[in-house]
Amino acid sequence: MAAAAALEAVAPTGALWGLVHDFVMGQQEGPADQVAADVKSGSYTVLQVVEALGSSLENPEPPTRARGIQLLSQVLLQCHSLLLEKEVVHLILFYENRLKDHHLVIPSVLQGLRALSLCVVLPPGLAVSVLKAIFQEVHVQSLPQVDRHVVYSIITNFMRTREEELKGLGADFTFGFIQVMDGEKDPRNLLVAFRIVHDLISRDYSLGPFVEELFEVTSCYFPIDFTPPPNDPHGIQREDLILSLRAVLASTPQFAEFLLPLLIEKVDSEILSAKLDSLQTLNACCAVYGQKELKDFLPSLWASIRREVFQTASERVEAEGLAALHSLTACLSRSVLRADAEDLLDSFLSSILQDCRHHLCEPDMKLVWPSAKLLQAAAGASARACEHITNNVLPLLLEQFHKHSQSNQRRTILEMILGFLKLQQKWSYEDKGERPLSGFKDQLCSLVFMSLTDSSAQLQLVGIRTLTVLGSQPDLLSSGDLELAVGHLYRLSFLEEDSQSCRVAALEASGTLAMLYPVAFISHLVPKLAEELCMGELDLAKEPAPTKCSRHLRCLQALSAVSAHPSIVKETLPLLLRHLYQMNKGNMAAGPSEVIAVCQSLQQVAEKCQLDPESCWYFHQTAIPCLLALAVQASMPEEHSVTRKVLLEDEVLAAMVSVIGTATTHVSPDLAAQSVARIVPLFLDGNISCLPENSFPCRFQPFQDGSSGQRRLVALLMAFVCSLPRNVEIPQLNQLMRELLELSCCHSCPFSSTAAAKCFAGLLNKHPAGQQLDEFLQLAVDKVEARLGSGPCRSQAFTLLLWVTKALVLRYHPLGSCLTERLMGLLSDPELGPAAADGFSLLMSDCTDVLTRAGHAEVRIMFRQRFFTDNVPALVQGFHAAPQDVKPNYLKGLSHVLNRLPKPVLLPELPTLLSLLLEALSCPDCVVQLSTLSCLQPLLLEAPQVMSLHVDTLVTKFLNLSSSPSMAVRIAALQCMHALTRLPAPVLLPYKTQVIRALAKPLDDKKRLVRKEAVSARGEWFLLGSPGS
Repeated sequence: MAAAAALEAVAPTGALWGLVHDFVMGQQEGPADQVAADVKSGSYTVLQVVEALGSSLENPEPPTRARGIQLLSQVLLQCHSLLLEKEVVHLILFYENRLKDHHLVIPSVLQGLRALSLCVVLPPGLAVSVLKAIFQEVHVQSLPQVDRHVVYSIITNFMRTREEELKGLGADFTFGFIQVMDGEKDPRNLLVAFRIVHDLISRDYSLGPFVEELFEVTSCYFPIDFTPPPNDPHGIQREDLILSLRAVLASTPQFAEFLLPLLIEKVDSEILSAKLDSLQTLNACCAVYGQKELKDFLPSLWASIRREVFQTASERVEAEGLAALHSLTACLSRSVLRADAEDLLDSFLSSILQDCRHHLCEPDMKLVWPSAKLLQAAAGASARACEHITNNVLPLLLEQFHKHSQSNQRRTILEMILGFLKLQQKWSYEDKGERPLSGFKDQLCSLVFMSLTDSSAQLQLVGIRTLTVLGSQPDLLSSGDLELAVGHLYRLSFLEEDSQSCRVAALEASGTLAMLYPVAFISHLVPKLAEELCMGELDLAKEPAPTKCSRHLRCLQALSAVSAHPSIVKETLPLLLRHLYQMNKGNMAAGPSEVIAVCQSLQQVAEKCQLDPESCWYFHQTAIPCLLALAVQASMPEEHSVTRKVLLEDEVLAAMVSVIGTATTHVSPDLAAQSVARIVPLFLDGNISCLPENSFPCRFQPFQDGSSGQRRLVALLMAFVCSLPRNVEIPQLNQLMRELLELSCCHSCPFSSTAAAKCFAGLLNKHPAGQQLDEFLQLAVDKVEARLGSGPCRSQAFTLLLWVTKALVLRYHPLGSCLTERLMGLLSDPELGPAAADGFSLLMSDCTDVLTRAGHAEVRIMFRQRFFTDNVPALVQGFHAAPQDVKPNYLKGLSHVLNRLPKPVLLPELPTLLSLLLEALSCPDCVVQLSTLSCLQPLLLEAPQVMSLHVDTLVTKFLNLSSSPSMAVRIAALQCMHALTRLPAPVLLPYKTQVIRALAKPLDDKKRLVRKEAVSARGEWFLLGSPGS
């Protein structure tokens, strides 16, 4: 028994000896991992591995010793966490001793020390011992890159875990690292070395007398000049090195005396990248420097920055120069001064003013804008700087404005003033008298009002922007100033078409200032607009001239623009609603366009109200009942109607749908529940108590055999219920869904049936899963199948199928796949096939009135990708199996799906689908052609290699389509011809002559937009193959 036990003990050792022999003498790599795995599993101990390596570690041949130490180091790298403290001590002593060995051994020794630097049980003092040994015994820069990286890793590990011990070395540690890093050239190592230097500084290691040496050993790389080799597996970019080095150079004020002369030298060089890097580094340094560090270098820094901004041809250098000046000024502004110290900020700003101020008097000269930018960059750094510069510059600019009479010169001066005024918004002043602008207020207002009455539209535009900024200054404008400002904005809002930009700017400014000064706008602008509306109503009672219609439209735009404050909305909304009521009296000549304009203004007001819950609810409970009342009145039979039937026209109802939807989406669930409890009974039961005017000659019964006019108002119900939050319970839902389902298949009024189908689908999409949803779906499927077979309601049943399918596809409902298959089956239908193909466009696109995210519909983020994956294979298969006369339907459906698919999803599938897309270009249907061209154009830019394989077909088909009867197709084909030039030139050159000749024809096209695309495409083909193209 004893002999057997002895044999078992010897067996593992024998196996270990074999592995060691194979690695050391047999030069095999695999045994190292096996030994490490055995140590981790407990088969051997590290001590046993050392014993097995005994003869190798003492071998007189350096390669053999190196191989033995390599095996031990590789085992330690995987098993360092298993070591005991006393084992670590002995191993450290062993490895330190081996650092004096032959140079072939050193790399393996360093790997072992790296493993030991990771040990948690490393006793105190050994980290310092190891680093001292490396600093004394190893000439690091003579080692290969990999081994130098190991040394940096050892230092990094010890700095992370033994910081206090290393700090005990004092400046010797810094000096030792300087020796290690000096001369490093590999970018992989430099990234680590820069990080170590940054940590040395940021963690307060002692630099001692070696500050300059540490700066020199790092700054020698500035500016970074590194171009990564092609296909670099390490992925190190020049920007990585720049940012790492910048973090070092800008990490301590101690480098300032050495760094700032270097930065000035590089800014003054001729190398663009050096200028940019130096200015960006200076910008970073200002975050840690103070007046003491900058004092001696300010004149030179200012001279260099001024020269770059004045003389550079590079916008990037100019931008970085301005940013550096901003940072310098901010640094000087925040420095705490002693009572007897010189205020460098004042003297620095005085230098800037001295060099720039006189250029502001020359608005036509080259240096006026660079000077203004420099002054604004400095002024934007602090409140003190802003006040100093503003007080010096504004009087001069105000004087220059009056001295120059030409509009273009005045515009330049006013734009400069505007720049300085904008800077004031950054700083707050508790005392009104302290504000720098207070003393210039009257002059500024006079100047702005003078600009607003100038004949130059460009000067008026700058004046409007300046007025907006002035108004944004708290408590600056007096009530008299505001009255004048409002008067000017009112006048500018009614400018003629040739001043469109000024009118738009005036409306925008009105909205901004109305939010700040609602009382002024309620007092001075809203009454004028109300009067303008009344005049418009009188004009509409006659036959209005086009100019009066235009003025009426601008008045509506002005009303919606100023409705930016809750108190103003309470004035403007009743005006708009009363105006809508007056317009629809029987004696008015208002057409659909005028009514739509009012609805668009109401929608814009509703959008502004969404930002404020109180305003949102006010708009909702005021506007929706009024709109419904007007619509119900219009839907009454002709002989009883007071209002005109214009409200029942398709485009007018669509505009009202937008207003109601916008007014509902942001209402809180609690308040929405109150509203839905009144509006749903209006449509289901004819309960008109919720309407402001509820004395109608007939009952309102849109679902119960009502007139076609009443049924059309289901679109307004759709806008309301399909915009409600999902958690709002809809009363009488079961009855409502059945009524909608019935109306959706009514063939007498397509508009009503489509609105009912959309409303049904919108409610289905939001309905929580469960038995009731399943019942509604079953009712819908039964209705579709019953009416889809034959009869007058096939088209309406198809529309219902389409919208229900979309509602389910958006929410990933399982029945969506079944209904999509049913839709595919209709592609072969002689009557419904083309409509079914167009239906795929609806399934893949976003709607505006129902099934929108804004309207709280359940829209899964990847629904298009999922639809593509689930259905395109079936579409392709159906295309191949379909008769020739049906194939265009499949191509159209496929084209619609691919056109709306995110391009990253389409690109991997392109090789298999491209042949079908090319075939779709031969389809006579213009919709298919346009959809396919829209799909192909981005693919030409993003997948040139795949598209190059079909260049012959693409050139032929695109040129043929450039003569299409459809203008949209001609434009898209020419855009694709333009995009073709992005393919590799050798592929295209054989076609160059043919294409240039063919593109001469669309140059004479009767449509300007076609000619424009032809010129662009032909120009690119002319340049094909030329140098630099």
